[in-house]
Amino acid sequence: MLPTHWAASWMITAPGMGGCSSPICSAPPTIVSCDQELNHFILQNEEKLFQCSYPKPIHGILGKSSMLVVLGEDHKRLRTLALALVTSTKLKPSYLGDIEKIALHLVGSWHHGKASKITFCDEARKFAFRVIVKQVLGLSPEEPVTAMILEDFLTFMKGLISFPLRIPGTPYARAVQARERISSTVKGIIEERRKTGSCKKDDFLNVLLSTNELSDEEKVSFVLDSLLGGYETTSLLISMVVYFLGQSATDLDQVKREHEGIRSTKGKEECLSSEDYKKMEYTQHVINEALRCGNIVKFVHRKALKDVRYKEYLIPSGWKVLPVFSSVHLNPSLHGNAQQFQPRRWEGASQGTSKKFTPFGGGPRLCPGSELAKVEAAFFVHHLVLNFRWKIDGDDVPMAYPYVEFPRGLPIEIEPICSES
Repeated sequence: MLPTHWAASWMITAPGMGGCSSPICSAPPTIVSCDQELNHFILQNEEKLFQCSYPKPIHGILGKSSMLVVLGEDHKRLRTLALALVTSTKLKPSYLGDIEKIALHLVGSWHHGKASKITFCDEARKFAFRVIVKQVLGLSPEEPVTAMILEDFLTFMKGLISFPLRIPGTPYARAVQARERISSTVKGIIEERRKTGSCKKDDFLNVLLSTNELSDEEKVSFVLDSLLGGYETTSLLISMVVYFLGQSATDLDQVKREHEGIRSTKGKEECLSSEDYKKMEYTQHVINEALRCGNIVKFVHRKALKDVRYKEYLIPSGWKVLPVFSSVHLNPSLHGNAQQFQPRRWEGASQGTSKKFTPFGGGPRLCPGSELAKVEAAFFVHHLVLNFRWKIDGDDVPMAYPYVEFPRGLPIEIEPICSES
């Protein structure tokens, strides 16, 4: 069995520990891992030794067909489709064009000829939602159904991180109802496309409608999963980048010079291309460092499928295991000056997932949309740094509640640099 005295990188909890013995805390014994080797071992042995095991209330709010909670062959089937969509999308001219148009429209709305204040997290969410709803459902911001989906989606998001009490009026109960309304709206869009034969839109839904491998319920859940991942992850990543660049004039200047160089090779109205994205090398360093310092995904839920022998330890069957990524990302023995934002640490280093860098998880459940989030963040940063200078208004730092957020929504003061992008 596991020893009673653990190394600093491991911790064990059980029902009643920490002075809590109520039924709410009657979770199974849980191992919390802050060790990069154990985390890697857990992630790479998905469905062999360990299995995704999120709390039941998460299942209730996401739905039984969500890719985040389904297991085994069902998950493999959904993820294969997601990867195919992402691979065909991420450098597609129409997708890149949509990102740029939406970024330009949002940034343009801030131009008042003088300095002004905005709540940046709200603006980042507008951008991320408009991009993902266009990519997934082919909807533009001005369409009434877009506003209806957004209203229900915001209710859904509030309930996702609330206490799971399904009593009428609680955030959790309202979120479950909001999910049902979103599902109904998406089903209506599907039925309309089938009825009119308008399946020529260049979006995810068009691909979903062309496959017979998924049931309609799975297709609706796939749409909701895409909205969830594309909205929250991307908007928070962009907010993190703006937050850290706002505190580092040197890195901001380096990013700005990189984007000025890219823009100088293009015509006034010429759009960014996949080749331009590949040139955004320092921007990618900034994005990776923001992911390492910001820790958007702090940990994941797994459970042991059988008795698992790891080194000299035995992890009993049925025990929960929580690989904590943030502890590895901020471990000074793995990352020099780990508490400091230093994008140059990524120069010459691998930009992908490794044992000591897992911002989007790893193994068979590595987030399939992670590259889309990076593309969208890079394109947004391009137009932000070329059009505005900014500073954070007051004190606001990212906190975990339990998911990462800025308590004040990251208020910033922005000042136009010029009237052109």
